[in-house]
Amino acid sequence: MTQQNRIRLTIIVVLVFIGLVVQGFIWKMSQPVPMSAEELRNNGAVELSQPRIFSDFELIDHRGDSFSLENLRGKWTILFFGFTNCPDICPTTLATLAQMYQFLSPAEQEKLQIVMVSLDPERDTQEKMAEYVPYFNADFVGVTGNKHLIHRLTAELNIAYSQVPLEGDNYTVDHSTQLVLVNPKGHYHGFFKAPHGEVALRQTWRSIVATFERDHG
Repeated sequence: MTQQNRIRLTIIVVLVFIGLVVQGFIWKMSQPVPMSAEELRNNGAVELSQPRIFSDFELIDHRGDSFSLENLRGKWTILFFGFTNCPDICPTTLATLAQMYQFLSPAEQEKLQIVMVSLDPERDTQEKMAEYVPYFNADFVGVTGNKHLIHRLTAELNIAYSQVPLEGDNYTVDHSTQLVLVNPKGHYHGFFKAPHGEVALRQTWRSIVATFERDHG
C-alpha cells in the first residue's frame, strides 16, 4: 500500500470515527434523563402528586370538528390557554412550543399533541383559529367554543384570566401563562411554569413520559 493510500485510509477511518461519536452524542441527547421532582421544578415543570380528573366538555377545533375530553385520551397533551389578539406572550409561547415539538423524534411527536384553547371565544372564531394556530405548526390544534364551558375548564385547571377594557369597545385578556400537561388517561398531570424554554420543555416532558411509562407499563 502506498503512503498516499495509507493517508487516505487513515482520513476515512478518522471521519467514520467522528461520525459515530457525533451520532452517539445526538442519540444520547435525545434520550430522557430521569429527573427528581426537585429537578423538574428547577427546570420549570411541576408534576401533581396525584393526577386530577376534570369534567368533560364539548368545544370545537379549528377544523370545525368537536373537541372534548375524549380528544385528550390516548396521548400526551400540552394545553396552552391564550387568544389570537395577544400581542406578545401567546405568539412567543406558541413559537417556543413549535421549536420544542420540531426537535422531537417522529415517535415522540406521535405521543404528543399541542393544543391552544382560546380565552376570547367571542372574537376567536373557528375560522380565525384556523388561520392563527397552524401558522406555528400544522400539527397544532386550535380550540374555541362556548365561553361558559371554557370558563369551567380553566377553573378546573387553575388557569386565571380576565378581560381588561381598552379604548372604545376594544379589550385585551390578562391570563395565566403556565402550560397544562394532560396525560394519556385524560387527567391533569402537571404544568410548566413561565418563562418557557424549548430545551427545558423537551427535557422535562421526556423525563415525565419515561417515568409514567415505567410506572404504568
